Amino acid sequence: MGVMMQSASSENGIKMSRAVAVLKKGEGRTLKNGGMWIYDNEIASCMGHFENGDLLQVHDFDGYPMGIGFINTNSRITIRMLTRNAQTNIDENFLRSRLQSAWDYRKRTVDTSSCRIVFGEADLLPGLVIDKYADVLVVQVSALGMDRMKYLMVRLMKEILEEDGITIRGVYERSDGHYRDQEGIDRVNGFIGPAFDTKVEIVENGVHYYVDTANGQKTGFFLDQKYNRKAVGRLCRGFDVLDCFTHTGSFALNAGLGGARSVLGIDASELAVEQARENARLNGLQDTVHFQTGDVFSFLDEQARAKKQYDLIILDPPAFTKSKNSVKAALRGYRQINSSAMKLIRNGGYLATCSCSHFMTPDLFRKMLMQASIAAHVHLRQIEVRTQAPDHPFFWTSEDSYYLKFFIFQLFSSREI
Repeated sequence: MGVMMQSASSENGIKMSRAVAVLKKGEGRTLKNGGMWIYDNEIASCMGHFENGDLLQVHDFDGYPMGIGFINTNSRITIRMLTRNAQTNIDENFLRSRLQSAWDYRKRTVDTSSCRIVFGEADLLPGLVIDKYADVLVVQVSALGMDRMKYLMVRLMKEILEEDGITIRGVYERSDGHYRDQEGIDRVNGFIGPAFDTKVEIVENGVHYYVDTANGQKTGFFLDQKYNRKAVGRLCRGFDVLDCFTHTGSFALNAGLGGARSVLGIDASELAVEQARENARLNGLQDTVHFQTGDVFSFLDEQARAKKQYDLIILDPPAFTKSKNSVKAALRGYRQINSSAMKLIRNGGYLATCSCSHFMTPDLFRKMLMQASIAAHVHLRQIEVRTQAPDHPFFWTSEDSYYLKFFIFQLFSSREI
C-alpha cells in the first residue's frame, strides 16, 4: 500500500505527510455519500512516504481530490476523514474551530451541566469522544491519528470552556475498549494531567448521581438517555414501577422523583446495584426506590409465576448484538424480555423499551415489538418514539452514529378491549 517511514510527530501531534491515498475505481461509495470512513479494500495505492497516524490527501481513482484524513494500515477502517476540502490547513485553528462548533451546538440544544461535548464523526472529529461531568472531562480515543492529537484536543477544549467561565478541575482518559486493539494501539485508563477525585456528583433532570469516571461503564454514565429518563419520569405518579437492567438506577430514580408509589430496579451487577442504592440515598428516595441484584430474564419469569403486576416497566438492556452475525440471536433475547414484561403490565399500563445496538435497525426493532405483543396478547398504543439525546447527534449518512431506539407504549389486554 506504500512505503512506511518512521518519523516523529509534530509537537502538537499534527503531522501532514505528502503521501496520497488513491481509491479504486468504483470504490469510496460510503465516502461519496457523506460518510467519513475509507476501508482497506477500497484503496488502490498510497503514493509517497507516511507513518500510521499521519494526515494525508485522498484522491479518487481519476485524481480528483476527496479531502484529508488520517491513515492507519493496521485498521480495516484505514482512513478516517477530517475534511472534504483538500486545500484545508489542518492546524490548531482548524481543530479549535471544530471543538468550538461542537460546544456551541451543545449550548443551544442540551443542558450542558453534564453532556457529551464531542461525539466522534458526528462532530467531524473521528475517533474522539469528550464527556463533561460537572467540572470533569472524560476523554475516549478510538483512532491512532486522533490519539496523537489528544493532548492538544484536551488543551483546546479546556480553553474553550474557560472562555465561558467553566474551569475544568480534571481530565480522565477512558480509552480502554477493544476498539484500541483494532487500531494497533494500547488500551489506556488514567489521568491526563494532575490526579483528582474521580467520583463526581452530577445533577440531571433534578436527580443527583455519583458518577465513577474511572471505573463506571463507558465513560462513567449513560448520558444518551437523559431526556428519555425525563419522559418516563413524567408518567410515574402513583405507579408501581419496575426498572430492568437498572445499572446505577437512573430510570428508577427519575420514576421516584416523578412521584411513583414504589420502584424496584434489577441489575445483574452487584457493584451497579450498590451504586444505585447510594444514588437513591443521595436523593432521599431510599424508602421508595429499591434495588436488587438478579438476572432480568429469570426475574421476569418469577414475577409471572407470582402473578405480580406493574403500572410501568422500563427495559433498558445492554446491546444484545454488536455484529451483524448475532442479530438473529439478539432478536430472540429482545422478544423474550419484551413479551415477558408486557405480560406483567396491568391493563392500561405502560412500557418503555429500547435498544442501544445500531445493528438492531428501527424496522427490526418495530417488528420484534409487534411479535412480542402478539405473544403477550396485548395491543400497543404508541405514546412516543425517541432516540439518543441531542448531544449524541447523528448524520443520516453515518449509520453508526444512530443507535438508540426508544419507545413508550400504553398496553391494553386483547381480552379486555
